[in-house]
Amino acid sequence: MSMSFPYRAEESLGKKRFRAAQSSARDRALASLRGWAWKINEDNRKPTSITAGEAIKGVLKTLRIDQRLAETEILKVWTSQMDPNIVAHAHPVGLRNGTLMVNVDNPVWHAEIVRYRRHEILERLQNSFGRDVIARISFRIG
Repeated sequence: MSMSFPYRAEESLGKKRFRAAQSSARDRALASLRGWAWKINEDNRKPTSITAGEAIKGVLKTLRIDQRLAETEILKVWTSQMDPNIVAHAHPVGLRNGTLMVNVDNPVWHAEIVRYRRHEILERLQNSFGRDVIARISFRIG
C-alpha cells in the first residue's frame, strides 16, 4: 500500500471490498488516479436537499414566529382597550404558559395596578383572548 495520499481507498475500504466496488476497468483506473473510490461514496451519500417550503417552515419554527404574532396581538389589544394611564406606565413583555408578564415603570404605579386594577385588566384581556390563553398576569418593576 502506498502512503502518498492519506485517504487511499484501498486502506479505508479493504482490498476485497475496494475491488468489488469497482465494476469496470475504467472505475478501477479512476479510483487509483484519484486515490478515492468515488462510486461507493456517491452511492452511499443521501440527498440532503430540502424544498423551499420545508426550509421556510424550519426557519419560522426556529424564530417562533407564531408566538411573536400572538404577543403582537396582545400589544395591540393592550393599547386599544386599556386605560391610557396604564398604557403609559405598563407594557406587556411576554406570554409564557398562560401567564402574561407586564413591566411597570414605577413602584407607585406597580402598587396601584396590583392592588386596584389587576382584576379589571385580566378580565378585559380574557374577554379578548379567552381564559385559556391568558390565565394570570404577573407585574414586575422594570
